[in-house]
Amino acid sequence: MREPARPRSGVLNGLSHVALAVWALLIILPLVWTFLASFKNNTEMFGDPLQLPGELRLDAWGRAWDKAHIGRYMFNTVIVVFFGTAGTMLFGAMAAYVLARFSFAGSKIIYYYFVAGLAFPVFLALGPLFFVVRQLGLLNSHVGLVLVYIAYSLPFTVFFLAAFFRTLPEAVAEAAMIDGASHTRTFFQVMVPMARPGLISIAIFNVLGQWNQYLLPLVLVAGDPDKWVLTQGIASISTLAGYEADWPALFAALSLTILPVMVVYVIFQRQIQSGLGAGALK
Repeated sequence: MREPARPRSGVLNGLSHVALAVWALLIILPLVWTFLASFKNNTEMFGDPLQLPGELRLDAWGRAWDKAHIGRYMFNTVIVVFFGTAGTMLFGAMAAYVLARFSFAGSKIIYYYFVAGLAFPVFLALGPLFFVVRQLGLLNSHVGLVLVYIAYSLPFTVFFLAAFFRTLPEAVAEAAMIDGASHTRTFFQVMVPMARPGLISIAIFNVLGQWNQYLLPLVLVAGDPDKWVLTQGIASISTLAGYEADWPALFAALSLTILPVMVVYVIFQRQIQSGLGAGALK
């Protein structure tokens, strides 16, 4: 029996490691530069990009928090993303469970309708979406933004979780039904705990996607600066920086925006990998 060519596989492994290293540098270097720039002054800003700050200056962080109202924007973002993600996971998990475990007339059509939402560019719906939200009286409100976030995130959530629920053992659900559990109780007390790895993974993806959303808040809450989210606040600071040249405050605001996302990813890194791996292996 002929053995596989090891040198070729070794070369491919080496090239893959080099590609991953280059990719890591392309991601890490801009983050490091952004963080260092928040401690520099305007003179150092246009010098050596990787030069360390002459001293530890925290005044830019203070200006970003107070003068640029980053604290208010971050609070608004946390509220909107929390309720948006919670609603997405609740409705998405229930819809995915029904579509994955039950067969009824039109189930395939409903599933493909959700899948089609993945291919629909959101910017094409901004005009009609604006008029619909305005007619509902939810324009310039966090409630309207949360509802749109839920609708925007449902296609990917249903698509992923439906595939995950199909991999769960049918015997467990049947045993719960034999013991007298209703469909609702079976879902929340049996199937949801079994699908926890996939739910956590998708929840983190939804948090990241809604946290970084810019187009939808720009259209739906543009008229009330007190209800802006972080992306709108950062864009406003960027515009002001073009005239006032307060670049350190801009990069301090960017750092304040990036740090929570990095913390969430570091904390739930294992859960994300295990959830995606479990869904793929099953």
